[in-house]
Amino acid sequence: MSDTSSHHDASEESLLFPYDRYESKEATLAQGYQGSEPYHHLYFEEFLDDQVALAMAREFPRHSDGAWTEYKHVNENKAGLHVRDKLPDLIGRVVDELNSPRFVKLLSSITGIEGLLADDSIEGGGIHQAETGGFLNVHTDFTMHRTRPGWRRRCNLIVYLNENWDQAWGGNIDFWAPDMSSALASYPVFLNTAVLFDTPGALHGFPDPLKCPATVARKSMQFYYYTIDDSPTSTNRATAYHARPDDKLVKKVFIALDNFALAAYSWLKRRLGLSDAFLSQVLRLFGRGKN
Repeated sequence: MSDTSSHHDASEESLLFPYDRYESKEATLAQGYQGSEPYHHLYFEEFLDDQVALAMAREFPRHSDGAWTEYKHVNENKAGLHVRDKLPDLIGRVVDELNSPRFVKLLSSITGIEGLLADDSIEGGGIHQAETGGFLNVHTDFTMHRTRPGWRRRCNLIVYLNENWDQAWGGNIDFWAPDMSSALASYPVFLNTAVLFDTPGALHGFPDPLKCPATVARKSMQFYYYTIDDSPTSTNRATAYHARPDDKLVKKVFIALDNFALAAYSWLKRRLGLSDAFLSQVLRLFGRGKN
């Protein structure tokens, strides 16, 4: 009985993530990731098995109920579903696999980060989507887990599930120079592509509003990985958005105001247990000036 169970578990892992494809070239992947500058990162054109990615894309739900958190303010226009039990079946199982010890061990080998931890609460992660007009301004990520003291954010994995995506619609994930002088890289978000990168210092986003049809959304799965940091001097910083050189002055002002609101909310959330749904409502007040 135990042998049959073990075989089933191994088959399930192989179905949900093609470990053989990656574990056989960990050293090469690590060299590419850790040798990239100024932010360690890798872009994958075929991250999962094609049929698994296609099935997930086709079961990906459009946001339509209160389980989704809408982020609509000057710095972003998108929605996220961060509740594991509300994810579709296959997407949920792949989320579990990409949070599994075997996968985290692979990530640790590629990134060179020891002691990586997966976030089974998928706080802020899970599945995300942005519809026509959606955007996410260039930003650096929050540094510490919002509900688990001592968990320092170390790397992100974003998997894209956009079948038949037209690049004319925009939506590329862009990485910007540390001084925000220029974009250093811009990657398409086609079906079954993915990007892995160090956080929280990497400046990234898709700041131009999407031009996709109303029937289409930019869809992704997001995973955040952490290490334990017990240092009392650790810096706890909220997500910080950055204006581009060509942004108008009024937009730069509203980005700064939004950053102030987000930092204040982040501080309150830790002390009062406020929700991201509440954040969405508060920051929406600043959205009127985004243009």
